[in-house]
Amino acid sequence: MGAGPAGSAAAAFLAEAGRDVVLLEKDAFPRDKVCGDGLTPRAVKALQSLGLTEEAEGRVPGWDRQEGLRMYGGGVVLDMPWPQLDDFPAHSVTATRALFDHTLARHAVKRGAQLWEETDVTGPVFLGGNGQRVAGVAYRRSEEHGGERGVVRAPIVVVADGGSSRFAVQLGLHRDERRPMGVAVRTYYRSPRSTMGMMEGFLDLRRHQPRSGSGPQQPLKQRSGSGPQLPLKQRSGSGRQEGELLPGYGWIFPLDDGLVNVGWGLISTSAHFRTTNYRKTLEQWVATLPEAWDLRPETMVGKPRSAGLPMGHNRRPHVHRGALLIGDAGGMVNPFNGEGISYAIEAAAFAADAADEALRRRSDAPLQGYARAVGEAWGGYYTLGRYFLWAMGHPQVMRLCTEYGMPQRRLMDFVFRVMAHLTNRRSKDATDVLMNTLERVVPAA
Repeated sequence: MGAGPAGSAAAAFLAEAGRDVVLLEKDAFPRDKVCGDGLTPRAVKALQSLGLTEEAEGRVPGWDRQEGLRMYGGGVVLDMPWPQLDDFPAHSVTATRALFDHTLARHAVKRGAQLWEETDVTGPVFLGGNGQRVAGVAYRRSEEHGGERGVVRAPIVVVADGGSSRFAVQLGLHRDERRPMGVAVRTYYRSPRSTMGMMEGFLDLRRHQPRSGSGPQQPLKQRSGSGPQLPLKQRSGSGRQEGELLPGYGWIFPLDDGLVNVGWGLISTSAHFRTTNYRKTLEQWVATLPEAWDLRPETMVGKPRSAGLPMGHNRRPHVHRGALLIGDAGGMVNPFNGEGISYAIEAAAFAADAADEALRRRSDAPLQGYARAVGEAWGGYYTLGRYFLWAMGHPQVMRLCTEYGMPQRRLMDFVFRVMAHLTNRRSKDATDVLMNTLERVVPAA
């Protein structure tokens, strides 16, 4: 249930394997979701695994392609091309979630799944009514579909109803409050930045006053060789950043139709997590950006929207009473960078393999293979991510890392690959060896 990236991908994989699949979605497509709309090389590879090759290359209207990430922080600008690796492509793409999710849902239908839109899942149905083993779902359709109520019986239920996952809660699976959460807020602007061909990330994110025109404007030091950069109006006459540094990051991601996605996120390990006005901080930060970027209230498209980011496997177990939790329902957002789409699709593939094997053998035993596959693929990495978020939750740590780390290009190349989770599994490259070793030796999240 749930026709976001996780649910639609699982439906496509299972339908392609010849299984009967019903995909239930509470809204009607196209519909919006709060997201940065950025698909890293890891997510591009996930798209390729679904067979969406043209979209993965950015060759379809509404899809834009980028060759790297431009980072701002510590008085430095770094242009960082996506790494050339054997296991991942060397480009990213962007598409609005309205387009992206609709594309994946249509793809599942083309593969043979049934899509029921405007269908709200109201709860689990149990085998024999004993509350032990899930055997389907109860649903209620919208008035446009006659307001029908009923039950879909199924030998396996894949739960992909998002971070709050009402269905998981009904099964007794609640979010682990000890594991991290994030909050992100974003909006759209019409801006010349839509043609830049790069994603952009900002580490000097502060609560401060909007630009007033007072004080000198000091340009950031260019370390990329990509031409001069416009100054960011964030500095005082002393050369130090104004305002309170927040342990989060901002982004500007270009889209295909003249729009940019502009947003920022904060992590729950920060003392600012529950005391920050996210939309006001977005407004203040955007007001410091160069006027030539044309990010003004008059160029804003729609209103800012926010959403939670369930990180680091903060709802477990992922196999429970015959149901499989995937994507945000299982808390599968990367703690390092807030990315969730690639892991949702990867989890969908693991879940589809396990479900197909369980149906073939007529046994629930293979379902545990899904949980093992998820743990082996990125459980250790997510544990490292939790340690990282604990450290970054302290503004002084964030300040030191930004001011002293950003000028060190080799260090930033390493950090870039770690945070984007881009390593070869069979490489003797130092970054690959270190990360693969660490992921093996730490306990899986």
